[in-house]
Amino acid sequence: MNKVVLITGGSSGIGKSVGEFLHHKGFVVYGTSRNPERVLNSVFPLVALDVRNTESIQSAIAKIIAVTGRLDVVINNAGVGITGPLEEIPTSEIKNNFETNFFGPIEVMKAALPQMRQQKSGLIINVTSIAGYMGLPYRSVYSASKGALELITEALNMEVKSFGINITNVAPGDFATNIASGRFHAPLIKGSAYEIPYAKTLAMMDEHVDSGSNPNEMALAIYNIIQTKNPKVHYKVGAFMQKFSIVLKRLLPDKIYEKMLMNHYKL
Repeated sequence: MNKVVLITGGSSGIGKSVGEFLHHKGFVVYGTSRNPERVLNSVFPLVALDVRNTESIQSAIAKIIAVTGRLDVVINNAGVGITGPLEEIPTSEIKNNFETNFFGPIEVMKAALPQMRQQKSGLIINVTSIAGYMGLPYRSVYSASKGALELITEALNMEVKSFGINITNVAPGDFATNIASGRFHAPLIKGSAYEIPYAKTLAMMDEHVDSGSNPNEMALAIYNIIQTKNPKVHYKVGAFMQKFSIVLKRLLPDKIYEKMLMNHYKL
């Protein structure tokens, strides 16, 4: 029986690439979008789902289970970026980011777990970020929301393992997607104490995304995780130096690591 896969945020970027890859590998793939009727070129069906709306999540997952009778893999991919000096980011935008990047995936997992427990099998893959392993200047909120999801995954994996369910993280580095266009940017404020360093860092971030890796690398990594009998809790996908930065954080004293980051961002 072909595995049934649900991918949140499956209409573009990494989610779309993963969905197409798995579809062509023979998986029964369902993607989600807040407005699926606007997406005309998807090779797999899209269902309406807003990760900020619990009722929307429960309804979408119930519809998929009603059609397929099972749910084997959930990929929590939907997420949004956010940048800015913490002092200048509206609190409402900070809360919205956590609703999408942290509380949304939690609600998706809560909705999927009863079916997986009944099946005595299942895999949930949370797409986090290498940025979630470190506090990055002008990406504090994004780092925090993705880092929180990494930790919740560690704990939940231990809670559900006895039911035959695995929960894992995949942390991508910079990939060439449209994430920058949907990201909330705190505006550059003329005369702000942060104006010049934030402008430089913002330009660097956009450059990294534009020159990022091919999203198909994430698709292959996720496919390999699905095929793994006992997946690890943490996976990192991206350029060598991005992954190596996590190793350096473990090895270097805090002050030296901080200095390295500040030199990188020219702060």
